[in-house]
Amino acid sequence: MNVALLAAALQPHGESSTAHDPGFPLLTSIVVVPVVFALCVALIPRSRPEVVKLVGFLGALSTGLLAVVCAIQFESGEAGFQFVSKHEWIREFGVSWHLGVDGISLFLVLLTGVLFPIALAGPKIHRDVKSYVAWMLVLEAERPGSFLALDLFVFFLFFELTLVPMYFIIGGWGYENRVYASLKFFLYTLFGSAFMLVGMIALVFLTATGDAPVTFDLVELAERQTLAASTARWIFLSFAIAFAVKVPLFPVHTWLPDAHTEAPTAGSVILAGVLLKLGTYGIVRFGLYLFPQASVDLAPLLLTLAVIGMIYGALVATVQKDLKRLVAYSSVAHLGFIVLGTFAFTTTGLSGGVLQMVNHGLSTGALFLLVGMIYERRHTRQIAELRGLQKSMPMLAAVFTVVMLSSIGLPGLNGFVGEFMILIGSFVTARWWAVVGTAGVILAALYLLWAYQRVFHGAPDEANSGLPDMTWGERAVMAPLIVLIVFLGVYPKPVLDRINPSVERLIGHVEQHSDYRQPTVAAEPESSH
Repeated sequence: MNVALLAAALQPHGESSTAHDPGFPLLTSIVVVPVVFALCVALIPRSRPEVVKLVGFLGALSTGLLAVVCAIQFESGEAGFQFVSKHEWIREFGVSWHLGVDGISLFLVLLTGVLFPIALAGPKIHRDVKSYVAWMLVLEAERPGSFLALDLFVFFLFFELTLVPMYFIIGGWGYENRVYASLKFFLYTLFGSAFMLVGMIALVFLTATGDAPVTFDLVELAERQTLAASTARWIFLSFAIAFAVKVPLFPVHTWLPDAHTEAPTAGSVILAGVLLKLGTYGIVRFGLYLFPQASVDLAPLLLTLAVIGMIYGALVATVQKDLKRLVAYSSVAHLGFIVLGTFAFTTTGLSGGVLQMVNHGLSTGALFLLVGMIYERRHTRQIAELRGLQKSMPMLAAVFTVVMLSSIGLPGLNGFVGEFMILIGSFVTARWWAVVGTAGVILAALYLLWAYQRVFHGAPDEANSGLPDMTWGERAVMAPLIVLIVFLGVYPKPVLDRINPSVERLIGHVEQHSDYRQPTVAAEPESSH
């Protein structure tokens, strides 16, 4: 079945960025294939965990290959949605199965396709392998579905369904306080979703008139722009609260450190690498696109929260005693950068924000994998109990160094490109927020380098001196992430060539439907000599 799907997908799609997909439904397959494999896993006896792992990995890998096919066939330079698939679902309410991908969502789908096979192949599963793999495959189906949905009702379904598998993954395979952490994650996200549901219904029905029937279609709703300014701001806030919880932005971030600390290693990788991007992506796709004037009006509030989160997250990360919790708080700081770039409303800042979503997923996902490897050997994550690991695990220390430096934003690695673009783009329109936010870069170097020094340097004690280094299997798991970290740091042009047209189109949409105008750099006058 996989060979047939991939063979059909490799055929040229030959369609414009706005045409419906008349042939092979590539995007639908990216959503459906993991569900098919989850059903296959359900049929395998629990007494065959090795078969379950193999089938689960093949399912995740097949989905990843379909995402790669999508990226290969994606037409660079096209600003609109490609591989569009639209089928009527609930006619009375204008609901349709409407999927499409553009430069903003393409690499988030690809990131999902990369991280899930790694998450299933890398960390060990110590109990109930069958249920764990099945939930991971269901989660993999929902992630690209959220990034591809162009119908608000379909998006909301994927947005909500994410709660279920992640709740069971944290609660069933996490650590000591896993039940508390999973319940807190569930309640916080459900709280935000309630606001979005109310706002979504209000938007759909308040924009419906005799000439414009009720519809949940994102593209149609974005073009109506008939709401009163005050109404649009309130509905925008309802969406923003839901996405702020997902990011998470200060002060609704407190669920994240607990969820990361108690989640199994693979759960932390997916949570940091993919799930958190649903918040930042939602702000870009739905906030700016549906409510351009409201997003401009409320940008100072969100910029302030973003900068507070950047500084607060970095400061709290600095004093953490648990290495995994330190990485969790670093996500609060780094995701604030993405929000800063988004509400700068410049092509450079927003493109940097989209790229940084991918960069954060790679770097932080890799950090969680490495912390998990340390825990498997030492059975502790307390920084005070880890010392001199470089002596016994030189390869792991070397890989940790590269990933740590990418998270700091060292030139030549992926983190630098995104942060540099965000700061350059936001300095033009949000200067003082950018200046304050720059301190986050300095603080990131502080807490990560200090943690590295305490964990890997010094003379190891007896408990840390005989630990085994990375196995060849662990090296193979980390290799794709290291390659992507270096590639995006050295040559990000192919990625930016596909992101920029969609970002420019979105900024143009904001300018068209608001009083915002993107600043231009004036040309220098010609010399009279």
